[in-house]
Amino acid sequence: MIDVKSAFNKFEPVFEPALLVEMETNSMLMTVKAGDTMLNPGQTIRAVPLLLSGTFKVSRVNDEGQELLLYYVKEGESCAMTFTCCMMSHFSMIKGTAEEDSELLCVPVNMMDGWMAKYPTWKRFVMSTILSRFTEILKSIDDLAFKKLDDRLINYLKEKSKATGTSLINLTHQQIGDDLGTNRVVVSRLLKKLEMDNKLLLYYNQIKLLSEL
Repeated sequence: MIDVKSAFNKFEPVFEPALLVEMETNSMLMTVKAGDTMLNPGQTIRAVPLLLSGTFKVSRVNDEGQELLLYYVKEGESCAMTFTCCMMSHFSMIKGTAEEDSELLCVPVNMMDGWMAKYPTWKRFVMSTILSRFTEILKSIDDLAFKKLDDRLINYLKEKSKATGTSLINLTHQQIGDDLGTNRVVVSRLLKKLEMDNKLLLYYNQIKLLSEL
C-alpha cells in the first residue's frame, strides 16, 4: 500500500510544489483489485485517475458488448479519454479495467479547468497524455486496417508484456480474442503456431514470451 507521502513523491519531478499541495488537499487515494472495472461507457466521470502502481486497460465497447483494446495506462500516467470527457463535460466513452492490483490518485473533475490555467506543468501533463494516447489509437487503427491478425497478436503480446513489466502474461485465449476483436478458436490456433515457432510457451491461462518473439 502506497501512503500519501509516497504517492506525492512520485510526482515531485513532474508538478510544481504549489500544485502538489493542492493535489494532496483535494485528491483521494484509491486501491482497486485486478479485474475491477472503474469506468463504463455512459458513466459520469467524477474524478481523473493518476496511476500510482499497477496497470489499467482502456477499451471501446460496442452496442453488442464487444470490446476493443485502445491502450494501457501504466504507473505515472493517466487516461486521455477521461481528460477529454472532463473538459467537454461529456459522459464516458470508454471502459477502464484494472489489469492487476492498482493504486490510483483520483483528482476531482472540478479542479481540472483551474489547474489548466494556473499550472503550466498540469497543462503540459494533460496535453502530452492526450497526444500520446491519440498516437496509440492511430496505431491501433493502422493495425486493424493494414496488419494481419497474427502480426496484431504479436504486437498485442509485446505491448501487454511492456505494460506489466513481465514476460509472463496471465490471460485466457478468450480475453485476448475479446481485446483483438476476434474469437477464441482463432487466437488459440495462432498462439499454437507461435509456440511451434519457439516464440512463446503456452500454459493454462498463461503465456510465456520468449526472446525470439
